[in-house]
Amino acid sequence: MSTSTKSTSTLSVATLGTPRMGPRRELKFALERYWAGQTDAESLTATAAKLRAANWAQQKSLGVNVIPSNDFSFYDQVLDTSVMVGAIPDIYGWKGGQVSLATYFAMARGSQTAAVDLACAHDADGHAEGMPAQEMTKWFDTNYHFMVPELTSNQQFVLSSLKPVEEYREAKALGHRTRPVLLGPVTFLKLSKSKDLSLDPLSLLDRLLPVYASVLQQLAAEGADWVQCDEPCLVLDLNDADRAALQRAYGFLTAEVPQLKFMLATYFGGLGDNLEAALSLPVDGLHLDLVRAPNQLDDVLAKAHDDLVLSLGVIDGRNIWRADLPALLDWLEPIVAERGADQVQIAPSCSMLHVPVDLHQEAAIDPDLKSWLSFSVQKMAELATLGAALAGGRRSVQDALAASAAAAAARKASPKVHDAKVVERAAAVTPAMSKRSCPFEQRARTQRSEFNLPAFPTTTIGSFPQTQEVRVARGAHAKGTLSDADYKTFLREETSRTIRWQEEIGLDVLVHGEFERNDMVQYFGEQLAGFAFTEHGWVQSYGSRCVRPPILFGDVFRPSPMTVEWWQFAQSLTAKPVKGMLTGPVTILNWSFVRNDIPRSAACRQIALAIRDEVADLEAAGAKMIQIDEAALREGLPLRRSEWSSYLDWAVECFRICSSGVKDRTQIHTHMCYSEFNDIIDAIGAMDADVISIETSRSKMELLDAFKTYRYPNEIGPGVYDIHSPRVPKVEEMTELLRLARLRLADDQLWINPDCGLKTRKWQEVQPALMNMVAAANQIRATVS
Repeated sequence: MSTSTKSTSTLSVATLGTPRMGPRRELKFALERYWAGQTDAESLTATAAKLRAANWAQQKSLGVNVIPSNDFSFYDQVLDTSVMVGAIPDIYGWKGGQVSLATYFAMARGSQTAAVDLACAHDADGHAEGMPAQEMTKWFDTNYHFMVPELTSNQQFVLSSLKPVEEYREAKALGHRTRPVLLGPVTFLKLSKSKDLSLDPLSLLDRLLPVYASVLQQLAAEGADWVQCDEPCLVLDLNDADRAALQRAYGFLTAEVPQLKFMLATYFGGLGDNLEAALSLPVDGLHLDLVRAPNQLDDVLAKAHDDLVLSLGVIDGRNIWRADLPALLDWLEPIVAERGADQVQIAPSCSMLHVPVDLHQEAAIDPDLKSWLSFSVQKMAELATLGAALAGGRRSVQDALAASAAAAAARKASPKVHDAKVVERAAAVTPAMSKRSCPFEQRARTQRSEFNLPAFPTTTIGSFPQTQEVRVARGAHAKGTLSDADYKTFLREETSRTIRWQEEIGLDVLVHGEFERNDMVQYFGEQLAGFAFTEHGWVQSYGSRCVRPPILFGDVFRPSPMTVEWWQFAQSLTAKPVKGMLTGPVTILNWSFVRNDIPRSAACRQIALAIRDEVADLEAAGAKMIQIDEAALREGLPLRRSEWSSYLDWAVECFRICSSGVKDRTQIHTHMCYSEFNDIIDAIGAMDADVISIETSRSKMELLDAFKTYRYPNEIGPGVYDIHSPRVPKVEEMTELLRLARLRLADDQLWINPDCGLKTRKWQEVQPALMNMVAAANQIRATVS
């Protein structure tokens, strides 16, 4: 390492990205008004500009001096990149030039007709009727979603959006010199797909790079000196061709735009065997996720060239726990002293898109717990404290450091966190507790005799539309202006109406609609010990969809039954089976902010035992079908294959712990979201659910390819209705999807259902869609009767 001057007079404090929705979800409501045709594009863009301006100003005021631009999006950053480079499938009718908001949102959400889109957006590109949305999937192993770019072998890329340049210029006019953020070209292509399965999207790299170079040249012309290129693919299992693509990409871009400095950002894991490749790239900086992979730093320090700026991601951008700042300083001070402050930046591990905005908005949370937490605003203050201490010494921020140390010690010792009885029960779990008493073949015979369902039985995933009336009633009850009795009466009326309607249209297996539930995880967390909740801790999931993840802070147990009363009421209204609806332990874990003081597997086992108790009570009350949703099992899969086995072992065990204590005649269902099954099909089979429903409609049943070679023994409901789009699919679309499913699965295995819960949709969309689904089932039955 060079012995050049190691100045500590200045030290860069950076963020890689911040939440977009606003402290009060201002963007969410602006988007939804726009989609409803209540406002125009000018109003929407004005709201967005106001949020960006406030965000830049806030970062500056908190002591961040490397502020990102182009981290804002109306939907997601991958879709923004598709639009920027003109990767717009022909179905959307784009004819070149600047991409309209109508086309942008059609790619994100689909549209039922061109007229609907015109009414909403005022500037349509003349698309065909009934456009489906692009496929959507999870962003690496997070609960954030992105729209999958769809490319063709004759793909031509063209610069069709100057959003990165425009937002840089916008920030500059407000007095902020920002570091623009771009999704790196290699990660963009690796996230892409093609209908031509023989096409490797990376083969299109040389066509793509000139468009990136054009954007970068215009940023340089506007005065940008640094650009952040996100290449999280570097934490995945890469092959030599992938690494060569990275070398070719950054060799080209740095040669084409030599006046710009490049910060290569990696996150969600360690570089591992990609370290040499990353360090060989002709970039000026490298960002490391040192929360997920702290051990990689020693290797990087030993091998990085002296002039490489290292961005040290030491504040957790994905979780909400307050950092132990004195402990971090013990780690960082020798590095800064050796390498020099001009060669080091202090940063969060990744974009703070994944955490809520501001803890100061939380007035009702337990004071002890609140003192252990840190949201986006507080994380920026933590970064600034670290920066100040590293530049000017600990004395300059001694009060902040003392408060951090005290919070860490209090959390570690708190009886609110630790419950010896829960720990003892989890330690006493035996292998027999995770096994059904008989194999599926025997259970299936018993269940078919019990239920006598028609071929291709129809059902839904669980929730029905949470209308404005439902949300108003819930809010009034929470505020105390609607009594417990009146709220219960309201919920019973909604449930009764929904049961009757399902019977009228001919669904075979019913659900109660979940009107009493605010969220599929929050509802259970509120009734389990060890969880806490925020009032304004919203996090973007996709588009305008926001969630408030529970905070799993302590040992978990179930004080009393959670769902039995509502199931009993619903079942009393009909002779058809009504499923008991639960959320599984792995999903509750993965969709919560999880405690970081014990292994995730240990926390999951505690949740599994609590759900096991609920399953037992539902069965005792008479429930014959119980659905335990594991929507997030796949997204928790580690990014490196070498770590998969360990995760899947404990994840599958936890599901089986909660599902295996029932009689043969009790049918266990589960639901899984956006699951690329090919690589984990053995684990899916090992879950041993009697029926699994999965999301397959956007992929046109491609997700069922795994079942061509793996003989899945149990029953399965591949989704035939994409609930993440407002469009109503026709009967013919659904029958075609079922035809494709029958090419992969036996008829006696197939159920027919939407691909997810219907909570976010409107009744005027759901009613015709489900009626079409029942009609499709009847058509298929007619062909085999």
